[in-house]
Formats: sequence, structure tokens, C-alpha cells
Amino acid sequence: MFGVSMRTLISPSLAPFSLHLPKPSLFSTALRFSSLTTSTISINNRSPTNAPPSAISTRKLQTKATAPLSFTTPGEIHVVVGPMFSGKTTTLLRRILAEKETGKQIAIIKSNKDTRYCTESIVTHDGEKFPCWSLPDLSSFKERFGFDEYENRLDVIGIDEAQFFGDLYEFCRQAADREGKTVIVAGLDGDFKRRRFGSVLDLIPIADTVTKLTSRCEVCGKRALFTMRKTEEKETELIGGAEVYMPVCRSHYVCGQSVLETARAVLDSSSNKHDVVASLL
Repeated sequence: MFGVSMRTLISPSLAPFSLHLPKPSLFSTALRFSSLTTSTISINNRSPTNAPPSAISTRKLQTKATAPLSFTTPGEIHVVVGPMFSGKTTTLLRRILAEKETGKQIAIIKSNKDTRYCTESIVTHDGEKFPCWSLPDLSSFKERFGFDEYENRLDVIGIDEAQFFGDLYEFCRQAADREGKTVIVAGLDGDFKRRRFGSVLDLIPIADTVTKLTSRCEVCGKRALFTMRKTEEKETELIGGAEVYMPVCRSHYVCGQSVLETARAVLDSSSNKHDVVASLL
């Protein structure tokens, strides 16, 4: 009795309950062991210095192997669009010459379909000329220019009459993203039916800048956004100048198309009548 009283005096807060504490169950012991194991693993993961030197060296080797061998600073893509006679070639030439004045190596490409003025030069409607590469497609340019010259010296590429190149998008994306070139593209965004022309518009999502030029309506002098065809040919690609096309505003495009359609209908009707008369004679 005296022993019990002494234990109570020494630890009064624990004495009444010490005889009734539950024994730890197997489940609770397992939980504590699992928690301890998890904690130990996470600590080891946060302490890479505890890993053996061979593991660290392996990680370094893997990092070096997956890193790119070289890095080329990405280039740029600038798109200039508008109707005919809006100064697209003039704008392209002005930007190219500005790049040349800063010491950049330049080259200009145009489609060999454009035979209006000179096959080996781009020519503005004002008569300005500049030597160019006249090609059927853009994929052949590197070989013609020289692979080493292209990779190590060429900085800026100008592309005129871009609507005629079927491989325009892929060439420009590769040149700017992978090869660090600045590409300046000039071309028609729409045809005489006001529908997309070629793949020039495909460049807009990957372009750094897009410039939409306008001309002057040949009928009223207002801002012209569209190109009207004066002749009866219906194919999309018809090479020609002022004798075939003219820039017009929206109002005169709509009215003009109606007039042209009426005139063509009259001509067709007249032609049919002449055929009938001729057959009767």
C-alpha cells in the first residue's frame, strides 16, 4: 500500500491510467512502420548527396546525352500582302535593301511563273530592278545557292510572288525556326474572286509581322483592297499586268462583277445568235 502511494506521489497524472493503457495492436504498429518507411524514403529522395557517386555521374551523362549539340537563334518571318498594284514588291525590295545596308547577306527568290518583266530580276511597277533566283519551287533553293553558303553566310531571304510556291509554308517555317533566317514574303492574299490564293495566308499563324497594303481604285480613287480581272479567263493563275487586272474598292468590285457578268452573258448570247445565223446560212 505504501508502495502504491509513493508511485502516485511521484507521477500523479499518469498513475491512475497506467494500469489501463491498451496494448498496441498489430494494425497500428504496421501503420507506424509504414509511415516511418515512407518518411525515410522521401528524405533520401531530397538528399541527392547521399546517393553513390556512380548514380550521380550516370545522371550527368544522361543529361549531356539528351542536351542539344548546338542551338541556332530563331529567325523571323514577315509577310506583306495586298491586291495588285499595291506596292508589295516595292515594299519587299525596300526591306531587303535595308537589311543589306546593315551588313546582312541577302538573297531574293521569285516564281519562274512570273515572266512579265524579267526572268532573272524582280521588277517593281515603277521599273526598279534587283537580281533574284527564279525558281519553280523553294525546296531547290539551297542546292542552287550552295548548301555551305546558305548555312554559314545567308542571313535574309526575300520571296516575291509567294502565292505561286506550293512549299511556301514548310520552307519559311524551317528557315526561321531551325536555321535562323529572316524571311520576308510578298504576295497576293486573294485571287480575282476574293478567295485565298496559294498558301500565303498559312504563314500568318507563324509570322512575326503581317502588313496589309492597299492600292487606289481605278474607278473612284478610293482605297482599293481587291483585284478585278478585266478579261473572261476563269483560271486562277493568269499572269498579267494592267491589261488584265485592276485594283478596285469594295463598292466597285461588287458593281463591277455584276457588270462583267452581264457583259459576258450578252457576249455569249450574241455569239450564240451568230452561230445560229451562220448555221442557217
